[in-house]
Amino acid sequence: MLDKVTRMAWLYDFYGSLLTEKQRRFVELYYHQDFSLAEIASLTGISRQAVYDLLKRSENALEDYEASLGFLEKYLEQQKIVAQLRELLLKAQVQEDLFRGADQLLTSLLEVYQET
Repeated sequence: MLDKVTRMAWLYDFYGSLLTEKQRRFVELYYHQDFSLAEIASLTGISRQAVYDLLKRSENALEDYEASLGFLEKYLEQQKIVAQLRELLLKAQVQEDLFRGADQLLTSLLEVYQET
């Protein structure tokens, strides 16, 4: 299970473009740049409570997108399968050049979700 900060970062990677510009800015400040609620409030000229509310709505939106689309869950499952495949290739003692080629393909498979 991912901790909340890591989960929000992943959800933002998958669904951040679906948030409003303001939501994106606040999520980036809070989760990516580690600003406190008070620091964001001071920077943006709104109350700490308003920052909290906007972040909570943003988090809920990201979780709703994941509940509907499931990209993060699928990606994490795909990572597990790729790790298992790599382990099998190592155990089978596949020739080094074949292993490197297979490893590059597996890495490319995981990168499909990360393309923007």
